Parts: sequence; structure tokens; C-alpha cells
Amino acid sequence: MDILIMAGQLILGLSILVILHEFGHFLAARAFGIKVEKFYLFFDAWNFSLFKFNYKGVEYGIGWLPLGGYVKISGMIDESMDTDQLAGPPQPWEFRSKPAWQRLIVMLGGIIVNIIVGIFIFWMLTLKYGETYTPNADIKYGIVPGVIGQKMGLKPGDRIYAVNGKPVERFEDLTSSKVLLDKTVLNVQRGDRKLDIKVPPTILNDLSDYGIEEFISRLPRTTFAVDSIAPTGGAKEAGLKKGDSILAVNGHKVTFFDQMQNQLRENKNKEVQLSVKRDDSLMMVNAHISADGILGFTPKADLPEEKTIQYGFFGSLPVGASRAWGMFVDNAKGIGKIFTGQVKARKAISSPIGIAVMFGSHVDWIRFWSLVGFLSMVLALTNLLPIPGLDGGHTLFLLIEMIKGKPLSDKFLERAQIVGFVLLISLMVFAFGNDIIKQFTKK
Repeated sequence: MDILIMAGQLILGLSILVILHEFGHFLAARAFGIKVEKFYLFFDAWNFSLFKFNYKGVEYGIGWLPLGGYVKISGMIDESMDTDQLAGPPQPWEFRSKPAWQRLIVMLGGIIVNIIVGIFIFWMLTLKYGETYTPNADIKYGIVPGVIGQKMGLKPGDRIYAVNGKPVERFEDLTSSKVLLDKTVLNVQRGDRKLDIKVPPTILNDLSDYGIEEFISRLPRTTFAVDSIAPTGGAKEAGLKKGDSILAVNGHKVTFFDQMQNQLRENKNKEVQLSVKRDDSLMMVNAHISADGILGFTPKADLPEEKTIQYGFFGSLPVGASRAWGMFVDNAKGIGKIFTGQVKARKAISSPIGIAVMFGSHVDWIRFWSLVGFLSMVLALTNLLPIPGLDGGHTLFLLIEMIKGKPLSDKFLERAQIVGFVLLISLMVFAFGNDIIKQFTKK
């Protein structure tokens, strides 16, 4: 059932984006009087479709090959590789007969729509939910670094008061792209000392393996008490109750919850002695830690209060647009890191399998629309890449034509389209294989 929910969200989200992307090409083509022959979600390879109908001279349908979608524009060498239509002289309704600037707008139509959709989604999310954050100044006990953070030199209890000398106002900014993608120095307060810790440019490789929680936990360091007890498990058998404070595990002091978690991990599938404070009395109890390192209780944490900023209809637009554009820029930086060798391609590239995992196994509409908005910006960026077969490839050839003053040959465009198609299929195979291997080699 979990797989079906993930797949369903993936198909719905990507279908919305693909249809809107292709609708951008469709609108631009029709605005310049260019004939559109087909409008498809997925590809109808070898002319086989799951569903189709004709309306006002356009064939609309759903193909069987789920690799995106396309609009077939008359007089253009595209994914269909239909070159027979180019044998005759150019017709006034064909793509090839239009001025280069009009053809350029048609090619950029899908990208423009994806950017607009991304901005619109984050505008609406900001309007409805505002911005919620934890003031960094209210963090009492510092951070909890994971494997990645500790390897960099961070320690539990460190207070990161600035990044590159600029004060940090929001605790959540410590795991933002500004920290992970730029040349970043964390300004750290450790007791009475101040020190600078550099974030390595290759950190995205480690994040791909371990996850963001192993850099800096999204929850700050906190004291804790027992809140609720699981129906079964070591806490229940030991007789722990709501309100109990666990002071030590096998004599090791556990003031903070991350210290408690460390002790649980070190004593998996073992019996431990807990020092427990209940009301004004101190008692010692024995408890069994599960093989997963779980005692069986939910903690009541001493977390700082979150703040929420609400925006009006127009005030939320620049905030949402900034979020959307930030994602576009961040992904561009990520691609740059791949080309410069700072990030390995197998660590950064995901297929629909990886995207489905991002959606999760339960329906959360805030998460769903946030991911759709994110993917809309990613789709805009990837289509802008100058690869034959993508919008960016067509755009590049049109820009060359505008500089030269004459179009590239149909033979060249046809061969370029084949090369681009092979590259894209190879990339897709790599991405699928990469995600399948990740699922079997999770750390």
C-alpha cells in the first residue's frame, strides 16, 4: 500500500507538471499561428496510445511510455522524428516558416510556464501558512551534529551564531542551501571559545549517503522527560511513567536527549540500568533495549517556541517568488558542482524512484505541493540545459541561427536530435539504476 501511495503521488505530481509544461509550448505555438498536431502526456511510441481523441484538428492523448510528454508542432524536428513533413516547401502554418524570435518563444514556452507554476505554488503556500521558524537566539543548549557534522569538527552543544560572519536569525538556516552550496564558514561558540569551521565543498556527497540529519539535527539540543509509554517495550516492562526523568544509563549521565539516544545505540539488544527521578525520589530500574536501539517512550522536550510570520495576498508574492527562484539557483549550483567534480553524479541524480521516496508513503498536501513546486523549478532548469532533444538544445540552435543569419540544416538537426535522445535515455537508465542500488545499499 505504501508503494501505491508513493507511486500515485509521483504520477499525479509529474503529470500536472508535464501537462502544464507542454501547454506552454502549445499556447505559444497557437499564438503565432503554428499548427499543433498532437498534445500527449507520456509518449505514444510506435503510435500506440492508451487513450486519445481529436478536437479542432489536434490529437490529444496519453501514451504508454512514461517519459514525460510532448506537443508535436508541424514543421519541426522533435521527439517524434517525423521528417517526412519536411520534404515539401515550408507552409505558412509550420514552425520552420516562422521568424527565429517566434520559434525561440515557442521553445521557451514550457520553461516559462514551469517557472510561473513554481512561483504560484510557493506564493499560495506562503499566503496560507506563512513562514514558521525557530529563532536561533532562543536555542538554549546548542546543536546536535550527526556523523557529517562531527567529521567537520562540530560537537554537541556548539552554538552557531553566524555564517560567514553574518548573524543567523533562524535556526533552520543552518541546514539551508546557503550553508550547503556556498563556500561557507560556520562561526561557532564552544563554551568560552569562538572558532570557525569550514563546510567542505563535497558535503553533498555525504548528505546523499547519510541524510541531512547527520549534518545538523533539525531539532536543537534539549533536556527531556518521559512523556508517553509505548504499549510494549523496555520502558513499559521497567515500569517507567509519564513525568519520569532519566538521569543516567549504566552510570553514564544523560542530561540531554541526544546523550540518551547515544546510550541506546551503544546498548542495542542489551539490559541496562537506568537512574530515574520520579517526583522527589531517585530509583534504579533495569530495562531492555531493543535490537533497533529503542527503549519505548516518547520524550517531552524543552524546545524553544516557534514563530510564524503571516503575509497578505500581495505581501506573500515576493516571499514565495524568492523561495521558488532560490530553488532554481540552488539546483543550478548543484549541477555546477557535478561538472566541477565536487559532487559525484551518482550522489546527486535521481530518477522517478528517488522522487517517489521524497513524496513519502502517506498523503501530506503541504509536502505534496511543496515538492511539486520544487520539481517545477527543477524541470524548468533541466529543460534549459543545452542538450539536443531538450528545449535548451532547440534554444541553442535557434540562437546560433540568429547569430549566423541562416538556419542550421535539417540533416544536422535530425542527427542532433538522435544524439540527444541517446544521451537522455542513457541518463535515465543511469538514474534508475543508481536509485535501485541506493534502495538496496541504504546506510
